[in-house]
Amino acid sequence: MSNKGEAAVPLLAARDLVKAHGRTEALRGASVELSAGEILAVTGASGSGKSTLLHCLAGIVRPDAGSVTYAGERLDQLAEKRLSELRRTEFGVVFQFGQLIPELTAVDNVALPLLLAGTRRPQAQARAGEWLERFGVRGQAELRPGELSGGQAQRVALARALVTGPKVVFADEPTGALDTLASEQVMTALVHTAREAGTAVLLITHDAQVAAYADREARLADGSVTPQEVTA
Repeated sequence: MSNKGEAAVPLLAARDLVKAHGRTEALRGASVELSAGEILAVTGASGSGKSTLLHCLAGIVRPDAGSVTYAGERLDQLAEKRLSELRRTEFGVVFQFGQLIPELTAVDNVALPLLLAGTRRPQAQARAGEWLERFGVRGQAELRPGELSGGQAQRVALARALVTGPKVVFADEPTGALDTLASEQVMTALVHTAREAGTAVLLITHDAQVAAYADREARLADGSVTPQEVTA
């Protein structure tokens, strides 16, 4: 009986989040849950508060009110040192334009989180190479971001987000800058790798085709989340 109870506890949960940017209320009592190994798509129009919700859930910004709980810890009450630790070890973040470091090669971009966590360079680069292989961009390991196509750069960004073995990946419009074919390649790679690793994914998107890759969909409108639906 206790096993069932434990399974029912979400890995990540937001309750009644409120967040304003100046006089603009981005979130107005938003609540959402993410279970271990689940892929959840948060959809909504531009300006509905999707990115703000992701930033609160990832501990990047603090809500003005409400709570964010991850694995029993209140993220909104943690010190920045602990939040930084979680972002290095248990969270992976992917943005629309990848945000790769332009001066570093693809393999060094992927190895960076490992190096920051104290892994020795040879081991970090070897592991980074394995992840580039998983995402089909091992051949671009020595190229810099400016030499990569949009789809290649985003797969490098996904490899960087997953290389530390995070429990949760936060993907903010990961295909927003890509064409249809590149979007399909990126989403197929993300979903396959997340399933294989048992990683939970919070996917922010305005694209119904991208949302269809998720297990569930939560719609955000005017800063609030509507009932979640199975996307099956």
